[in-house]
Amino acid sequence: MAAPATSPPPAGILVVDKAPGMTSFEVVARARRALGERRIGHAGTLDPGATGVLPLLVGEATKLMPYLADQDKEYRATIRLGIATDTHDLDGRVVAEAPVPALTLADVDRACRRFIGRIRQTPPMFSAVHHEGRRLYELAREGLEVARQPREVTVHAMDVLAVEGVLVTLRIVCGKGTYVRVIAADLGADLGCGGAVERLERSRVGPFGRDDAVPVGELSHERRQELLARLLPADAALAAWPSVTLSDQAARAFLHGQHVAVPGRPGPGVFVSVRDPGGRFLGVGRTRAGGTRVGPERIVHADRSGTRVLPA
Repeated sequence: MAAPATSPPPAGILVVDKAPGMTSFEVVARARRALGERRIGHAGTLDPGATGVLPLLVGEATKLMPYLADQDKEYRATIRLGIATDTHDLDGRVVAEAPVPALTLADVDRACRRFIGRIRQTPPMFSAVHHEGRRLYELAREGLEVARQPREVTVHAMDVLAVEGVLVTLRIVCGKGTYVRVIAADLGADLGCGGAVERLERSRVGPFGRDDAVPVGELSHERRQELLARLLPADAALAAWPSVTLSDQAARAFLHGQHVAVPGRPGPGVFVSVRDPGGRFLGVGRTRAGGTRVGPERIVHADRSGTRVLPA
């Protein structure tokens, strides 16, 4: 008697709207229980006090995690001036207070300009950065402080939305690794009074916004079928990338790790989303040979059932 057919494991992207008071790992753990799938990761940590978009990559889609994490993120940050804390937000220990000068929106806008473009930031002690095998926040909780090397990050845009007494609200669009808390602290220092994040909302990660998101409270096993229906296809993470469609023969060669001729000439050294003639997503490719050929960077099996094909 033939064994009963089993459904393929879930694969795709579930965009979650994180509530305050939860770590990103706690959201992942809740999603694993709800979907019955261990292979789930997130594309960019949100602080426990922050809210907003947290894309979860499920099953085979986890292979796309570094590509989604590299994409721009958009935040709405409310900064309280006149206070500095050891965590650069209001959850931390107050280390300094100062009077806040009378500031106009134009004053704050001028101060923000130096934070736009490629800037250098020193990671805060309360962060997940590793130091000699331990997370910085673990050391910070023990009362330790270690030297940290500044890192280059990119801030694409910073708009001042409101200045209301001691509160400043900013819209920030930035690249991977940017700490909004550090921007708040540095901006406050530049204004001569200190600053700390009072409220932080992430409104977008790459192509995913809050309109795509499932409230974190809906992550329960009882809602499994509803959640599976909300899974976006894995290649939705690469929506802004150029896409190439290969012939059947070229698609088979690509899946076996070979470089094949690329139609359309997207350009040299470009990451592309690769599909077969039926439109099925095969994985991430990168163009070579002046843009005339494409080779596999990451094979993804989210759209295909049956025996897995590994590169030769």
